[in-house]
Amino acid sequence: MEPHLQNLYEVLSKVDGYVYPNEIELNWSILIVLYPYITGLVAGAFILASLERIFKLHILKPTYGLALLTAFSFMLVATMPLISHLGKPLRAYEIMITPHSSSAMAIFGFVYLWYLMVVLLLEIWFDYRCDMIIWANETKGFKRFLYRALSLWTTDISPKAVALDNKIGYIITVIGVPSAFLLHGYVGFIFGSIKANPWWSTVLMPVIFLFSAMVSGIALVMFIYIILNKIRKISVDMACLDTIAKYLFYILIIDFTLEGLDQIHRIYEAEESFEVLHMLVFGRLFFTLFIMQGLFGTVIPLITLAILQFYKPKVQIRKIIYFIIATLILIGIFFMRWNVVIGGQLFSKSFYGYTSFKIGLIGAEGYLMAAVWIIVPFLILTFLLWLLPPWKKKEDEIQVI
Repeated sequence: MEPHLQNLYEVLSKVDGYVYPNEIELNWSILIVLYPYITGLVAGAFILASLERIFKLHILKPTYGLALLTAFSFMLVATMPLISHLGKPLRAYEIMITPHSSSAMAIFGFVYLWYLMVVLLLEIWFDYRCDMIIWANETKGFKRFLYRALSLWTTDISPKAVALDNKIGYIITVIGVPSAFLLHGYVGFIFGSIKANPWWSTVLMPVIFLFSAMVSGIALVMFIYIILNKIRKISVDMACLDTIAKYLFYILIIDFTLEGLDQIHRIYEAEESFEVLHMLVFGRLFFTLFIMQGLFGTVIPLITLAILQFYKPKVQIRKIIYFIIATLILIGIFFMRWNVVIGGQLFSKSFYGYTSFKIGLIGAEGYLMAAVWIIVPFLILTFLLWLLPPWKKKEDEIQVI
């Protein structure tokens, strides 16, 4: 680059709060960061459950039901950050009754309903139907009525009926795997298809979103499984946990490779936007990209998991390490979403100047509102674990009632 242009870029990189037409403030804030983050957790948790059901990895049985309920809990909240972000959230339903084929968000609405109502809801129902019938005969009062209502007042728990439940549930899971890929790959497509923004416009965006979703969802189930067993005061199935960590390690390698490949491709092409992106990465996004996402969210977990493939310390130490790794990955993937959503809005469309991003504690786009939509799925999951505890399933004790 010519010296005078280099000096110009250095000056412009220090311009903060630029004022250009339609570029006065960021349109997408932390709630839009949560949207792909939560949907990614859903897809990843479901894919972990499918490993047990489709690929017969029965060693993962202790986390199968937990993964399903986790995916369902977060799926119920997945669209709420978007609805909270809308200026008129009460009109959100119109996206479904007045569909527009050229609207990426409208199509996502149908993908969301398909995954929630057809895949997750039906799989959980067929998986728990006979258990709810048994529990209805063992409980009294409102809980008994609730079990009967949820089982649609069916009473057949014969081996033939149970076999049919399992067969239908298996078919739904097979359909659910590509649906999970579509769900979160489509979120990446929404960003990757914005050609005017060089930070988002890459064909690898849907694939990167998908694999990072798998990483975050598996880490979430690991995180919850360890905490849940601690609360219940029972020992963790370390064979199951070691297997989860192994698959987490493999997928994390793929995710890291894809993101690295994307950056190498950008550097090699060195388009006209390269300088502004280079200053963005080493300036405003340095901490969130290199430290939080790169170091703590990827490199440290990757190295640690690699070591654990060859050397396994004592069970208690290993359990603590897995918990820390899961936590770091969840934080790292959150900042990956942050860097994509917020980072893509920090520079001018003319590639001259940057803007700053500040977020308040209170308000529709504040930290408290974001915290609400992070906490609510855990509250829903707590209720579901009380109502449909996977550790009390009686598939092997079924008898005709």
